[in-house]
Amino acid sequence: MTLKPAHLLAALIVSASLPAMAQNLAVVNGKPIPSSRADVMIKQMTSQGQQDTPELRAMVKDELINREILIQEADKLGLGTNADVKNQIEIARQSILIRALVADYLKKNPVKDADIKAEYDRFKAQASDKEYHARHILVEKEDEAKAIIAKLKGGAKFEDLAKASSKDPGSAANGGDLDWASPASFVKPFSDAMVALKKGELSETPVKTQFGYHVIKLDDVRTAKIPTLEEVKPQIAESLQQKKLQAFQQQLRSKAKIQ
Repeated sequence: MTLKPAHLLAALIVSASLPAMAQNLAVVNGKPIPSSRADVMIKQMTSQGQQDTPELRAMVKDELINREILIQEADKLGLGTNADVKNQIEIARQSILIRALVADYLKKNPVKDADIKAEYDRFKAQASDKEYHARHILVEKEDEAKAIIAKLKGGAKFEDLAKASSKDPGSAANGGDLDWASPASFVKPFSDAMVALKKGELSETPVKTQFGYHVIKLDDVRTAKIPTLEEVKPQIAESLQQKKLQAFQQQLRSKAKIQ
């Protein structure tokens, strides 16, 4: 069987249009919705743990059709010319492009395993071989701290005075408990006074820091467990990435003309 010229031309037109139709998810009031838009949405959803299923794809298709219908109505009403809407669109556009810029920069400037190892070695060298479980009472004036020390020596319970008098919102409700921590977790005057105490001892004089005056009690001391490289590798990598990004931003800002 042979096709007549007219039939052949019609077949070629249909054949040529098929790939274009395949690129569209749907056509709403004459405006096509590209399949690539669905691919992007599905990629975002699967990255958040959802499974790529026919049901998900059907849901995404329906969502994009609904969005297209609504956006066409918004355009018909001229809402895109509203100043607030235009600013919101611009902010959203900036956020998307900045995320793309960050991803591109990190792809071209990845954190190397050697950098992570070097940072871990620095952390390990600075880490204390001991951890301290201390309590404290923070007050504004030295005389207040001295009065608290006198009450403690007279038999008052540290936890009760901490709940009643301490200005530290993070520990007062827990009787001044600071949990287990390394000396590096505290400002130097505090950590120096803390490590000078023996288990069960109370600071004889108030300890002054930029936060006020502290009364410190050392509950216990133990050998510190330093995490392995593998245990902290993700956190170190994240920290180094942030440092890279901050340096990149500062470099761009230093070159920018800001008036």
